[in-house]
Amino acid sequence: MNKNQKFLLIMRKLVAVFVVLLCVFAFFYKIYPLPIFNFQFVAALQSSLVLGFGSSIVFLVLVAVLTFLFGRVYCGALCPLGLYQELLMILFKPFYKKRKFKTQEHYILAYVLAAILYGFLFGGTVVFLRMFDPYSVAGNALSGAAFGLVFFLVLTVLVFFKKRFFCTNICPVGAVLGLISRFSLFKIRIDTDKCKMCTLCARSCPCGSIDFRNHNVNNETCIKCFECLAHCNHGALCYGLPKAKKVKFSVGRREFIKAGLLFALFGAACKGGIEFSKKTYSKIKNVILPAGAGCVEDFSNRCLNCNLCVKNCPMKVLEPASFDIPYVHINYKNNFCKYNCHRCCQVCPSGAIEHLTLVEKQKTKIATAVVNEDVCIKCGLCVLECPRQIIIKENGLFPIIPYDECIGCGSCASVCPAKAINIEQVQKQITIS
Repeated sequence: MNKNQKFLLIMRKLVAVFVVLLCVFAFFYKIYPLPIFNFQFVAALQSSLVLGFGSSIVFLVLVAVLTFLFGRVYCGALCPLGLYQELLMILFKPFYKKRKFKTQEHYILAYVLAAILYGFLFGGTVVFLRMFDPYSVAGNALSGAAFGLVFFLVLTVLVFFKKRFFCTNICPVGAVLGLISRFSLFKIRIDTDKCKMCTLCARSCPCGSIDFRNHNVNNETCIKCFECLAHCNHGALCYGLPKAKKVKFSVGRREFIKAGLLFALFGAACKGGIEFSKKTYSKIKNVILPAGAGCVEDFSNRCLNCNLCVKNCPMKVLEPASFDIPYVHINYKNNFCKYNCHRCCQVCPSGAIEHLTLVEKQKTKIATAVVNEDVCIKCGLCVLECPRQIIIKENGLFPIIPYDECIGCGSCASVCPAKAINIEQVQKQITIS
């Protein structure tokens, strides 16, 4: 391995570690407002669909250009789930050595799954895509959510038997980037004159992308980890522009039929997404959403369930999705929403929670407080605690909470000794004066 190739490997690993560290710090509010998660593929795509043209679209274009030039470097360096799999492979390395070598096959499963998931996304709901999106499941796991932990357990088993099979045959992000990478300018090539057929490059490839017998590297599945370059002792592998003349692009009959079927599948899923996005979780009562979420129907179809807002909530009133409530929500059982805080609005990368300023958040009605006069002891503590100073109480009378002025932060309910104040859901969040 020459110095340039060694530099590529070291830089790729340094970038990957740096990105993962940023992700971990982000979950503990150590680096925001630096929006590291805004630069994850699905989060940026969802944000673009919700908010329209902006930095998210610019990022998607940059990723596409980067992939077209250099291949799937995003998968090798910028994906938080990628480094986790790489660490697992280091742990499992002794077991890999004992197995008979076999080049992995690339199945159409990734494209079928991607057509369905992106179809539902463009139809209006991210509910299904977030179950396979690397960023979403990584966020789930980092926050300790059950789904994320189970996913990581399954992924661990998959890596043990198939290395990075998820990246090549399941991941919806990898499917899109793989199609672009198929035509990338910079590729890993094998010099037939120098190759000794030792199989070291193929054995070191985590994606099974190297066919050493035919001296071919599958650029569609290659994640540009550059491990093969490090293991080749004969200098037979190189990464760069092809020396040979470019082969004219041609689509065979089989590829054309596959593409047609995938487009049809995408269209059907898109229609299904439109129908699904119209349905709300109407059976779930008294669900309160963070400021900027709008209404249950919109939020449930847009939330990636990454739990970044959950981990960054200083009052810990935000709870992750559960079987009963399948999206992030507020629970005022043990605390209240801090009036001078809008972290959830700052950290949400998908556009599910609008990026409200603190002043805008303080004027957003997310719920309403109601006094139960059968229980109220007329102590007046709620009047003192209300951050908006809107609760009215005359001597000897029950407190009155004006509906048009209350934002439903729950501060009053948190100090009520008699538990006489209930915080109730509003159908749609509105801005009050």
